[in-house]
Amino acid sequence: MPSEKVLMRGSNVVGEAAVRAGCRYYFGYPITPQNELPEYLSGRLPEVGGTFIQGESEIASINMVLGAAAAGARTMTSSSSPGVSLKQEGITYLAGMELPAVIVNMMRGGPGLGNIAPSAADYFQATRGGGNGDYRTLTLAPAGCQELAELTFEAFDLADKYRTPVMLLGDGLMGQVMEPVVFPDYIDPETLPKKDYALDGAKGRGPRKIFSMYLGQQGELKDHNLKLQAKYDEITDKERRWETYKTDDADVIVVAYGTAARIAETAVDELREQGLKIGLFRPITLWPYPTPALRKLAQGRKIAVFELCLGQMVEDVMLSVGERAEIYFYGVPGGVIPTPAEVVEFLRSTSNGDGKVGRRIEL
Repeated sequence: MPSEKVLMRGSNVVGEAAVRAGCRYYFGYPITPQNELPEYLSGRLPEVGGTFIQGESEIASINMVLGAAAAGARTMTSSSSPGVSLKQEGITYLAGMELPAVIVNMMRGGPGLGNIAPSAADYFQATRGGGNGDYRTLTLAPAGCQELAELTFEAFDLADKYRTPVMLLGDGLMGQVMEPVVFPDYIDPETLPKKDYALDGAKGRGPRKIFSMYLGQQGELKDHNLKLQAKYDEITDKERRWETYKTDDADVIVVAYGTAARIAETAVDELREQGLKIGLFRPITLWPYPTPALRKLAQGRKIAVFELCLGQMVEDVMLSVGERAEIYFYGVPGGVIPTPAEVVEFLRSTSNGDGKVGRRIEL
């Protein structure tokens, strides 16, 4: 039976969803604006026999995640922007060793220490790897509390399915906002499929199939990277996700994700009332990016990209659209959240092609 609708803060939604998805091990280190998530799990996990550890650093925490993943557990960590930067080496090891884990980033303003205001300037970090080597991180971008719940479940399932780290990319506003949520059905971790690669002791068993990064010196690493690439190709083929809103007759398509997409949707509705044909394309997977869907949608239309940064996703839009459509961009950095009215003016300017708000992207 589905759970009842409850009113919860975004960060707490992720924590509760993780518990209900079978996660029993959390390791993290405090950083604003996501501290409500580890705070919630510090009380919730012991109630279900789980383990919560506040590590001495972000680096220690991500390596604890690696250990729990190697032992076959559903495990996660969370942080915000500069904290995720410190976890990058551990994330590359998870990817290279093919270990599933969920990493939550409630983004804040940057670069560097930045501020604690919501931002979306970690797109490159999430979708381009962020660490060294030929690896990718499957990245999910919720646009509100209900999706925070649903995509947390999805993140654990995808991590296990492909034996890979999965990032849930939110922001400080999304983590603080309270909204009604219906959680997916509870999963008992004891009912999850056993992982034949899990390290569970040496007695009575042969070697387990976890790639050691120290054994890649004689050509094994080349073969291993080719194996990883085949997996990334499969993910790209099967796991692209997106949503469209009022695009059927649109002359202008605004492309936005996360909190920016919520703002853009309000702007679309307002402009529709004024007679302008505007639609919204919202990528849900930032990697793999839903390139074919956007490419098909772009033909003969103007594309308006709106981000809570100075332009990172716009590069994937450029790769998707090419010269099929004019591309315009508007973004605000440093944790500043534009109002729907500002986005309305950007979209009206894009529709008119007058360049008064935002800028046209030259390929």
